[in-house]
Amino acid sequence: MNKVVSDQADGLRYLMAQHSGMQVAHVIALVGSSPRVGVTSVALNLAAALVQQGKEVLLLDEQSGARSAAAMWAGSAAGSWSDVTGGLPLPAAASRLACGALLLAVRKGDATAAAEVRNVFQGQVILIDAGLDRDGALSPLAAQADDVVVVLRPQAASITAAYACVKQLHYAHALQRMRIMVNLAAGVPAAQHVLHNLAAAGSRYLGLALEPAGCVAEDPQLVRAQGLKLSVVEAFQTSAAAIDFRRIAGQLLQWPRPVVNRNLDTV
Repeated sequence: MNKVVSDQADGLRYLMAQHSGMQVAHVIALVGSSPRVGVTSVALNLAAALVQQGKEVLLLDEQSGARSAAAMWAGSAAGSWSDVTGGLPLPAAASRLACGALLLAVRKGDATAAAEVRNVFQGQVILIDAGLDRDGALSPLAAQADDVVVVLRPQAASITAAYACVKQLHYAHALQRMRIMVNLAAGVPAAQHVLHNLAAAGSRYLGLALEPAGCVAEDPQLVRAQGLKLSVVEAFQTSAAAIDFRRIAGQLLQWPRPVVNRNLDTV
């Protein structure tokens, strides 16, 4: 199927779902600009904040090892994406996290399964803790996202890595718009300055719209919550980070949705 036919088919499914009253999930891929920026923590806390706002959320975990969402918050996932595409019902394959979101592991090789991610989940939001390949490209699963959010820290090395990540994603998938989020920010003005400078560089040198997705405060309660295997949104609801995540989740629900699903095939 070529790109034009695929786009037309995706658009028809979207319009039919709207007409029939079916919920079409908003798919958001969260990408760490470099290791240790906390993208997995961001994914879990956004999932928890969205659940608190009454949304059914699926978190797809493309990470592996001790730093994956499955290892850090669920112990292990009951099944994987390939189990679901192979016919296992999603509720049987996924783990239900303490915050109420569903968690499903995407193991190495699973992402090649030719399945439309929205076909297996009838909730409102799908968050993907996305891993990049050796060329800095998204998996075929994460490439179905309506929005790609690059997460960085407000440090020189992380900012440089974020620009390189954005550049590579732009060339790999012909993306014309992405979002950027600052995690573990010491102060709002400094974080906003980082977002402004990156947006200006993206527009000037890449012809790319880099839209701010917010910032999360550096908060000791994040570490305490992780030790409890909870999101900070659940464990410490009045903490600075919890307030930030709830604000970002509310804004996320207002992000414009494309009428026709983007096809982000690697070029």
